Amino acid sequence: MVSDKKRILIMTAVSAEKDVVLRGLQHNLNSDVMLSGVGPVAAAVNTAKILSTKDYGLVISTGIGGGFAGRAEIGSLVVADEIVAADLGVETQEGFSPLEALDFGSTRVQADPSLVNRVIQVLRAARLPVNTGPIITVSTATGTAASTAEMSRRVPGVAAEGMEGYGVALAAYSFGVPVLEIRAISNQVGPRDRNEWRMKEAFDVLTKAYSILLEGLL
Repeated sequence: MVSDKKRILIMTAVSAEKDVVLRGLQHNLNSDVMLSGVGPVAAAVNTAKILSTKDYGLVISTGIGGGFAGRAEIGSLVVADEIVAADLGVETQEGFSPLEALDFGSTRVQADPSLVNRVIQVLRAARLPVNTGPIITVSTATGTAASTAEMSRRVPGVAAEGMEGYGVALAAYSFGVPVLEIRAISNQVGPRDRNEWRMKEAFDVLTKAYSILLEGLL
């Protein structure tokens, strides 16, 4: 295994997100931007493959995501203080139960608070709109008012939703590498209306974030 504790591995789900991050990094030599694929399983497998070949000092799961109303507005950034597999569990007569309730393991990966604070400080110093809070990982994107309310109930204070963060985080955790999840908000979580999505605003703020972020972390 190649060892370089200063290198940062950045995982994006799709090529469009990868291109946006690379545009911000401007070929930063201390980072590798790789594709995780879509969904937590693909993200875990592909992140683990990469981590088995090189010794990174930090892994970041990043890309666009949905923001929960009142917690993360379109065009803003969210840095996860906790990465949560929100639909990993079982349904019961009383409702949804996560793995923890069954004593089957954990659905949550905590981010290092000092690392999260450093990222927030760097982004705010650059006058970028940023919040922190739990980011949930789902296998099926939330698309109704009822499911949005249910996710808010399951994870109080949830700020954003993605589909890869928990998979990336679990792989990083298994290799003993710190992990972050950073999302640029393209839409509000709830009833799906692609006409309301603002991809350009989300991509623009993601590019700006990565143009300054790694300098503050290295």
